[in-house]
Amino acid sequence: MTRLPLHGGDLAAAQARWGQPAEGWLDLSTGINPWPWPWPHPLFDPNPACWRRLPDSGANQALLDAASRRWAVPAAARVVAGTGSQALIQALPRITKPTRAAILAPTYGEHARAWTAAGHDVREIAGLDDMGEARVVVAVNPNNPDGRVIEPGRLLDLAGRLAGQGGMLVVDEAFCDERPDLSLAAKTGPGLVVLRSFGKFFGLAGLRLGFAVAEEGLAARLTDYLGPWPVSGPALAVGAAALADHDWTRATIARLHDAAGRLDTILKGAGLEVLGGTSLFRLARHDRAGEVYERLGRAGILVRAFAFRPDILRFGLPGGREEEARLEQALAG
Repeated sequence: MTRLPLHGGDLAAAQARWGQPAEGWLDLSTGINPWPWPWPHPLFDPNPACWRRLPDSGANQALLDAASRRWAVPAAARVVAGTGSQALIQALPRITKPTRAAILAPTYGEHARAWTAAGHDVREIAGLDDMGEARVVVAVNPNNPDGRVIEPGRLLDLAGRLAGQGGMLVVDEAFCDERPDLSLAAKTGPGLVVLRSFGKFFGLAGLRLGFAVAEEGLAARLTDYLGPWPVSGPALAVGAAALADHDWTRATIARLHDAAGRLDTILKGAGLEVLGGTSLFRLARHDRAGEVYERLGRAGILVRAFAFRPDILRFGLPGGREEEARLEQALAG
């Protein structure tokens, strides 16, 4: 396979490669919840002025307060919001003096690209024991694309060691909403930055909203770098309401877990080996994964393939039994 997309969700590229499917595209190439937080929401009607006026400080603070309450952020830390966690991934290296950075890989490729572009000496490592003399370490937990999990206590110990050396541990918790037991946001202190995505779990990726949790000094530098109005007025309003919807959160965690189990059954039934993943995506291996990728593409089903390992594919969750049946039929050939 050549010229694979760097990220999921590029239906224009898929259409250029395979044409427009008669049934429309079934996009399973991202880890975005196919059952988004309901919008418009029956119990939430934002002020129409949020579409017309510049975002004000009160709305911004309401969002940050909702995030702080949801993740029990300690008093010595602060939440910073941006246009998706991607904006924060790019900002962090630019407010950090050039140093040695280690990225626990394979993982989301934008971490290494962002630290390299900002002039840091970047090395991708297979395990935390391989960090060497790095002063910045980046780990995604749970990891994308394989769902690898690092015990939170181990990460906290590493953050403490790095803080003592003037360094920093960045933990990307983009897929942690369905695994709140893994989150370090409530324990953020010196030497630790936690990144949180909004769009994946809440299924509203187009809203472009993400967060960093960091100690006061770093949070202030990050806020200054992002400048005024880093988040749109509608995103401030929707984000604050969704983060406070704990009933929806509990029901959605259970729903995603059940759907991931059904997806595993479909993949195994088609002869794929499920290697892991999260409740929002599954990683599977097949000796002829390239052929499976092409066959699914011709059937109008987009999944994620990887140039660094041609025998694996990542599958997002189908959005219901009809989409599950479509995937199962296409996999059967």
